[in-house]
Amino acid sequence: MSPFSTLIVILLSCIMIHHLPLASSKQWCVASPTSKEKQLEENLGFACANGVDCRPILEGGACYNPATPLSHASYVMNAYYANHERTDYACKFPFPNSSMLTTTNPSYGSCVYA
Repeated sequence: MSPFSTLIVILLSCIMIHHLPLASSKQWCVASPTSKEKQLEENLGFACANGVDCRPILEGGACYNPATPLSHASYVMNAYYANHERTDYACKFPFPNSSMLTTTNPSYGSCVYA
């Protein structure tokens, strides 16, 4: 194989590898099941006061049921995370000791997590 052909193969391989989708690359930020209810309520307040559209967790909203602090906090925490470029910092810093990242999509029914 000529040096030119080798170079072409290497370049094409690099381009193809760079564009391969990763099966589990998307993550969601959700409330840890061990979180205290008070912390979850603080997380709800923080996210809703900082740009998250909290209408889906209000009664009649797509994410109202189950009507639990854990479920509602998970939705708004993930919305905050998604609005802030999905960085580890955007999940862990504003929600200390009550958040976790998951590669399992937490969406259900008509409640779609970003």
